[in-house]
Amino acid sequence: MNDRSAVLQFMWPFVRPYWRRIAVAMLGLAVAAAAVLAIGEGLKRVIDQGFAAGSSAEIDKILVVMVALALAQGIGIYVRFSNIAWVNNRVVNDIRQRIYAHLLTLSPAFFERERVGDVLSRLTNDTQVLEGVVSNAFSWALRNLVMMLGALIMLALTSPKLLVYVLVGTPLVIAPVVLLGRRVRNLAKQSQDRLADAMARGDETIHAVRTVQAYAREGFERQRFSERINAVFSNAAARERTSAMLSAIVVVLAFTGVSVILWIGGHDVLAGRMTAGQLSAFIFYAVMVATAVGAISEVFGQLKRAAGASERIRELLATPTEIAAPATPLALPAPRGEVTFDNVTFSYPTRPQVEALKDFSLAVKPGEVVALVGPSGAGKSTVFQLLLRFYDPRAGVVSVDGVDVKAADLNALRERFALVSQEPVIFSGSVTDNVRYGNPDASDADVRAACDAAHVTEFAGALPNGFDTELGERGVRLSGGQRQRVAIARAILANRPILLLDEATSALDAESEALVTDAIEKLARPSGGERVRTTLIIAHRLSTVQNADRIVVIDEGRVMAQGTHVELMNNSPLYSRLASLQLQG
Repeated sequence: MNDRSAVLQFMWPFVRPYWRRIAVAMLGLAVAAAAVLAIGEGLKRVIDQGFAAGSSAEIDKILVVMVALALAQGIGIYVRFSNIAWVNNRVVNDIRQRIYAHLLTLSPAFFERERVGDVLSRLTNDTQVLEGVVSNAFSWALRNLVMMLGALIMLALTSPKLLVYVLVGTPLVIAPVVLLGRRVRNLAKQSQDRLADAMARGDETIHAVRTVQAYAREGFERQRFSERINAVFSNAAARERTSAMLSAIVVVLAFTGVSVILWIGGHDVLAGRMTAGQLSAFIFYAVMVATAVGAISEVFGQLKRAAGASERIRELLATPTEIAAPATPLALPAPRGEVTFDNVTFSYPTRPQVEALKDFSLAVKPGEVVALVGPSGAGKSTVFQLLLRFYDPRAGVVSVDGVDVKAADLNALRERFALVSQEPVIFSGSVTDNVRYGNPDASDADVRAACDAAHVTEFAGALPNGFDTELGERGVRLSGGQRQRVAIARAILANRPILLLDEATSALDAESEALVTDAIEKLARPSGGERVRTTLIIAHRLSTVQNADRIVVIDEGRVMAQGTHVELMNNSPLYSRLASLQLQG
């Protein structure tokens, strides 16, 4: 498949829905092209019937016709440009939406393999390369193709003999397009790859700017980014040089051909084999052909660049969704909050040789508060990853309310969980926006109640605009503990049957931890009644562990022991050691 076909095949599904607009644009193109082609005939009549015959009346009549043709051309150009520009912007917008929607379906494993900066480059830079394909490339190429074909027809009607010379010279003009086009495409793809690499490094560095400055590595990072961005420049310069060479060669050959045609035609006029008006019209149409061929060669170069960008986007869109809902998912029963792991074995895709969980079995009853403890790397967070079905186990079954998570609808499954992670995610927006993310339909009163329960109100009221204060990217205006409390308020507002707390109090001081722990207990058991929400807690702090109904000790991906705090202190050497180290700390 050549580059033009590849770009057309990629773009057509996005262009097709707007065929009516394109049809109107093509009508405008036809009107404008016909008007331009008619000007050549008018030029011939002015010379042969006006100047040569000395008829001022004929000249006046032709002038009126020429003005009408100019007006028709202007209307046609407006209709074509306005409609094609609309389609161009709409198509690029649709491509970006398609990419973004696809990215949201990809599993965390994909983002472990790929750099976020490179992915975002495809969403921004690559689509920007495609931005001019519909308006500049397809529309401009079609316009010049129509003009070239129309001009060739008019050349045949004006002088078949000279047309033969034009047709003989045309392959000489097209040859450089074919020869240099492949290099333009390769350079274009390399340019996009290198730009993505530079942007990925820049994105990573900017988000870690505190660490960069703390280690005084500004110069080092500046040099590293400069090397990458200079590579982008060198590649882009080579690509543009090749494109410029392609255009220059085509223009030189084309207009050299026109000069030769003029020389041959001049001799025919002197010999009386054709009129001056015919030669003028022929040159007019020959220039149109040469101009059209030159413009098409430039479009060809643009399509080569677009082919590199479309290939990168096509690769991304073709990336399969590793975690997908079954074609006919099982309906989950009424929420109970029951969780079961049955002989589950799992390894992360990026670390297939290391088993994060080995024959792991755990049953959590509805309403139970279970704490998962163990050393770092024991597999505690992996339990949450599999529950949310960010990954699938290599062996065994993970069930929620009696249904295998792989058999359930993904959205229905995940809507049973409220997650508070160790590193809380705060979106750019206000405090209210971030809390309401847990339940977009919640009222302001419900949002405030959740903030009160998570002790967000205590600090939110002191912010410049209170709950409407913009928190900045990733919540940079809040402390770590404040971000954690906002995340807990979000989980409280979500009001889901299973609460997952991954070191949810790790960033809080002792006083705030006590307040939030009390809020979590009230969330799990409202008004002191029976627990209605299952809670799984990953924690190291003894105070959090002691409040659990059951503590599960995990090490090397296996359940080593489980029971109450008192029981484990007596029966589990690992738990006793962890507790002792914490108490000593």
